[in-house]
Amino acid sequence: MPEKRICVAEITGAHGLGGEVKLKSFTADPLAVKNYAPLESEDGDRRFVIEKLHPAKGHLIARLSGVEDRAGAEQLARVKLFVARELMPAPAADEFYHADLVGLCAVTATGEELGTVKAVHDFGAGAILELQRKGAEASNATIMVPFTEVFVPHVDIAAGRIVVAPPAQD
Repeated sequence: MPEKRICVAEITGAHGLGGEVKLKSFTADPLAVKNYAPLESEDGDRRFVIEKLHPAKGHLIARLSGVEDRAGAEQLARVKLFVARELMPAPAADEFYHADLVGLCAVTATGEELGTVKAVHDFGAGAILELQRKGAEASNATIMVPFTEVFVPHVDIAAGRIVVAPPAQD
């Protein structure tokens, strides 16, 4: 099984001329992202250490190791930054890392298998689980379920499953 990693931030663009980047942190305390090193790109080809970090309006400004000028910073726009799962603190009760949810089997309260968690999305109004339907071969054979206690009343990471009360389909 490949090593699980957690996406802790995304570089959203360059800031200024000196190589700093705008950073969107996904950690509970946005400034805590600096505590994780090295951060690595999604493909694992690049590694970074946050040398300096400070808040700005709506994002963070970071100085990353190895990024010396605006051109270098611009090349990193939209790069997601990951750390190994084992470096992250254990989540509190009823909190979950998205990476721990992906791949879980989704079943109804009666035990009927619906499929597996394909992805976790957050478009700004709360987390949504994308479920790949059981036996569905087409890439569009997914359903979206709000990740709330109403629609996902039970998560059992150790057992590899979640209980889902899917919304009514029209």
